[in-house]
Amino acid sequence: MIITYFGKQFFKITQGDMAVAFNPVSKNSKSGISAHFGADIGLITTNHPDYNGVDQLSHGDRVPFIISGPGDYEVKEIFVKGVMTKALIGGKKYINSIYCLTVDGIDITFLGALSDIEIGKDAIEAIEEPDILFIPVGGKGSKESGMLDVKDSAKLASSLEPKMIIPMDYDEASLKAFLKEIGEEKAEVVDKLTLKRKDLEGKESEVVVLKPI
Repeated sequence: MIITYFGKQFFKITQGDMAVAFNPVSKNSKSGISAHFGADIGLITTNHPDYNGVDQLSHGDRVPFIISGPGDYEVKEIFVKGVMTKALIGGKKYINSIYCLTVDGIDITFLGALSDIEIGKDAIEAIEEPDILFIPVGGKGSKESGMLDVKDSAKLASSLEPKMIIPMDYDEASLKAFLKEIGEEKAEVVDKLTLKRKDLEGKESEVVVLKPI
């Protein structure tokens, strides 16, 4: 699989001809991030302009199957489980869905715009032992940004024991602080990440930073 990062929480995972997109940035976002491509599956964790740009995932005849809430789904032989949690953005409460899915034998957990380190029993059972954990690290723990702050992000990431951690929704300062907090100050920084199942063998909470393209 190949993982590409566009900024905020906007990722694309491709496996062969299939493309899965996470939290596309909408045209109404103030982030200035713009990317547009055809996807087969679009996962939306939070109904906010920074994360719900489903229009950015259609191209020609390629229109994605959109998953935008808790539940169990099967699309193109990929099973997706969504578990409801909380998000707080700009002082406003939102529903946030944690998604767990398997692509090419690799178990992925995508936490979305998570604001509470207490994710609940259902989420913990769904996550089990993830191979890759996507976690937001740019929260300030304030009304302006209620997402996990650096300390909570590092604590939650360590407790879930993934083989690999991919930070998201970060700026330079929060990323640096997160890497220090989790003890991975020399984490690998890449433009794109190409992975096979065997590449994850023996890894324990290794942090890989993807640069937005």
